[in-house]
Amino acid sequence: MENKTKGIILILLSALFFSLMAASVKSLEGMPVPEKIFFRNLLGLIIASYIIVKNKKPLLGNNKKFLALRGLLGLCGVAAYFYALSNINLADAVILNKMSPFFVMVFSALFLGEKIKKPQVLALIIAVLGASFVVKPKFDSSVLPALIALLSAVFAGGAYTAIRHLRHTDAPETIVFYFAFFSTIAMIPFMLSGQFIIPNFTQILKLVALGVFATTAQFLMTNAYRYAPAGELSIYTYVNIVFSTMIGLIVWAEIPDSLSILGGFLIISAGYINYRSNRKIS
Repeated sequence: MENKTKGIILILLSALFFSLMAASVKSLEGMPVPEKIFFRNLLGLIIASYIIVKNKKPLLGNNKKFLALRGLLGLCGVAAYFYALSNINLADAVILNKMSPFFVMVFSALFLGEKIKKPQVLALIIAVLGASFVVKPKFDSSVLPALIALLSAVFAGGAYTAIRHLRHTDAPETIVFYFAFFSTIAMIPFMLSGQFIIPNFTQILKLVALGVFATTAQFLMTNAYRYAPAGELSIYTYVNIVFSTMIGLIVWAEIPDSLSILGGFLIISAGYINYRSNRKIS
């Protein structure tokens, strides 16, 4: 019980820092997405490299094909998420990004042969309904940022599915290193081609905060799963929505409309159903 409590505290802190990361991204108005991604991953790359060298873990990894796939999907997910954060309410972007566990469920069934239980099918239907309330589909371009936020969850789901496969072949440090290295290096050509602005002092502080918040959140989450199984902690990650809603309200005076609130409630409810189903399985 003590270990589980530690895991819950760490995962809640992780959710807080992921919310602060998202707020940092949103606060960097006018800054190109590739530049944000570069600084988001640079600190993580340095720390992951240090841990690998210190612990004498393999730098190149074993399953290079899936490591590269995880890096590509993760990068696409972050790029879509960062774009959405700059163009819609903070809470809406976070809510739609929280659809990723349900895409993990689908992709794991399609590509890893994992079975979807009946309660999980119900959870998936409820989650899709909730997402539709947040997106509020219209037949014009105004819906594009919300759809891109949902697309970020699709890519993240694919990346997490790749990680589920990689856990059999590669160390966590190696997986983090590949993602950070791929995401950092891939942004350099974009920045050299004009997707870069020289940051002022305030923007430098925000970029540093972005890297610190993202890296701290990642390591808090990783350590949380050392104390309790993922299935026991997954429901607590949805508190990210609450933190982000509060930050959006305080900093940008963003008040979610009734449909977004209903959609968020449905997605959290679906997450709880999925959580209960996973507990029964385990």
